[in-house]
Amino acid sequence: MTQLSINTTQNVVINFSAASVGERIGAYMLDLLVKIAYLVVLMLLLTYVFKIDKIFAGMDNWTIFAFITVITLPITFYSLFFELWMEGQTLGKRIVKIKVVKIDGYQASFGDYLIRWFFRLIDISIGMGIIGLITMVVNKKTQRLGDISAGTAVITLKNKITIDNTILEELGEEYQPTYPLVIKLSDNDARIIKETFQNALKSGDYVVLNKLTAKIEQVTGIKNNLNGTREFIQTILKDYNYYTQHM
Repeated sequence: MTQLSINTTQNVVINFSAASVGERIGAYMLDLLVKIAYLVVLMLLLTYVFKIDKIFAGMDNWTIFAFITVITLPITFYSLFFELWMEGQTLGKRIVKIKVVKIDGYQASFGDYLIRWFFRLIDISIGMGIIGLITMVVNKKTQRLGDISAGTAVITLKNKITIDNTILEELGEEYQPTYPLVIKLSDNDARIIKETFQNALKSGDYVVLNKLTAKIEQVTGIKNNLNGTREFIQTILKDYNYYTQHM
């Protein structure tokens, strides 16, 4: 399985396994089944419930075209909507356990998902997916043109990991949070903070700890009122886990 190294903005390299071509095709086929199911249900409703043939009888060709365009919008924007809503996953990707991420380690933005969606026209629609398939096969990160253009990659979430490799922190039942503003962070932010924190502790790099503390304060608006940077970052991670578990 291809290893994908993501270099975060804190210059911490995080290793993921790039989703295989087979996994990506599997997710695509599952998404295709969802789209087909939508069309089947839609056609049944229009035919037997709304009697669409009678409605069409009173429409001109342009009106019929506009109507069909509107009712098929969920299929047209399927991947864009779900990747936005499910943070890098469609229904197929969630089942297969793969996800879209930025190469810099942060959560992809609307613009990134939009670029990926737009390039589906070239990668998938033109030539029945041959262009996208060839691009993924020859690319070390199994990226299609949309991924290359958006600076994204698709990773597998099937890695065996421990709590030290995740954003999770062990909290006691009596734990009381200190910083409510940590909810401004995303899961990716928390993961990057933890990775950077652990690497800095191992190397004794207090310069990085100070920079990380300053970055957290800048992003969240929180001010470090504890004894040091180590205690502050540990509290940030624990508070993030507390609030996300109780929201």
